[in-house]
Amino acid sequence: MTKRAPARSAGTGADTVTGRPRRVRREGVRAVPVPLLVPALVGLAFLLLPLIALLVRAPWRDLPDQLGSPEVWQALRLSLLCATSATGLSLLIGVPLAWLLARAEFPGRGFVRALVTLPLVLPPVVGGVALLLAFGRNGVVGQWLDAWFGITLPFTTTGVVLAETFVAMPFLVISVEGTLRAADPRYEEAATTLGASRFTAFRRVTLPLIAPGIAAGAVLAWARALGEFGATITFAGNFPGRTQTMPLAVYLALQNDPAAAIALSLVLLAVSIAVLAGLRDRWMSAS
Repeated sequence: MTKRAPARSAGTGADTVTGRPRRVRREGVRAVPVPLLVPALVGLAFLLLPLIALLVRAPWRDLPDQLGSPEVWQALRLSLLCATSATGLSLLIGVPLAWLLARAEFPGRGFVRALVTLPLVLPPVVGGVALLLAFGRNGVVGQWLDAWFGITLPFTTTGVVLAETFVAMPFLVISVEGTLRAADPRYEEAATTLGASRFTAFRRVTLPLIAPGIAAGAVLAWARALGEFGATITFAGNFPGRTQTMPLAVYLALQNDPAAAIALSLVLLAVSIAVLAGLRDRWMSAS
């Protein structure tokens, strides 16, 4: 007759060598190595400390007066309008570009992908200079736009949208391309075998599959466009009511009124957190 082993609690057990009770690690609980925990906490503190300092030094008493000026709301309205327009333009031309990089086979695809992601590492001021050389009044394309259609892009609200699109669209392209690569292409092939055209298969099958990736990329592009500074001030200038977005207003206020600069920074911080927090659980976690 075999003896039944004594029942053990979920948290302790007997050591086979010493016979002393030992603690059994619970499932799902993992010990974090100290060599990883310490730099992780340092990195977290490095990211949070500037934001905490912004909140600590904010002029909370004067905040309503600082934010009640028409210039602030004018800059905020222009920032939201331009960032949304840049995101829409990025969706219009960025999603087909991502599909081309993910699905099509052509020589030099890796080089094209490198060029698409170049604005991610290119200094924004350099991007603004490049936009001037391309779309300025004497630019490669801008001179023909001015001569043929009378269209001048620099130092206009349209110029702000173009500058923000230039720096923000790579975020959308990378996100959508990654989602397309993860999606099974056999659904598209099945749709084409049933008589659907390639565009119909893309519109009715592929787009619903990659919708979370598109939304996540659009959020990232919108946030990047909202905070764009270097390319905007170089290509579009800093004209209140026409090209002065919130980052430019912060920079201008920092030179004369630091309290106003902090107040404007708080507005940008609140808008960015609200958008990312509101859409992350719905779209980014789905991707």
